[in-house]
Amino acid sequence: MLTFTINLDAMIKAKNVEKHYGNLQVLKNVDLEIAKGEIVSIVGASGAGKTTLLQILGTLDEPSNKAESLVMINEVVTNSLDDRKLAKFRNEQIGFIFQFHQLLPEFSALENVCIPAFIKKTPKHEAEKKGKELLDFLGLSDRYHHRPKELSGGEQQRVAVARALINNPSVILADEPSGNLDSESAENLHQLFFRLREEFGQTFVIVTHNQELANMADRKLTMVDGQIVN
Repeated sequence: MLTFTINLDAMIKAKNVEKHYGNLQVLKNVDLEIAKGEIVSIVGASGAGKTTLLQILGTLDEPSNKAESLVMINEVVTNSLDDRKLAKFRNEQIGFIFQFHQLLPEFSALENVCIPAFIKKTPKHEAEKKGKELLDFLGLSDRYHHRPKELSGGEQQRVAVARALINNPSVILADEPSGNLDSESAENLHQLFFRLREEFGQTFVIVTHNQELANMADRKLTMVDGQIVN
């Protein structure tokens, strides 16, 4: 592992990150630093490497040059952790919001929200209390026991947001979070991210094709051919 200078004011730091799939190089020596509490959007054409970078930041994938790169979240160098420690870190420190909400259809909204807390072995009564508080905050106090098919698209995505928040993660990573929503629901979700930052202080990294959302962020990064160009 190479030695890198680490700024402890940064919530996220990536250095010299590369990713190859066979002969295709998807990420090319990406460097990135995001401050605590910052909302950063990442834009670019399809195939530019946005989602791949988000997956590496979220520890769902790893750099091809793992030994020569650095990925750090909340002062922890994640690409130095073994699988067990990495899974624990991901569960406790990172919340994910996807374009397709990924709710489990057989469970209620509250049960879906509580799943990461149950994985963390949070007692059921504590998890459900926190889950209800989050659903209340998101305007879903009358939807605790509704299953996903009984919810609108916007409601389903808000349940997914509550699920991402249940373990009080330091970082929220969102991949096209409003891409499957109508314009009104998308606008509500965009405003929600800023309310959440003010309320809970999380750092957000949002991959999006929605220029309105991208421009609302504290900082907008553009990716071209596997590199951040601004």
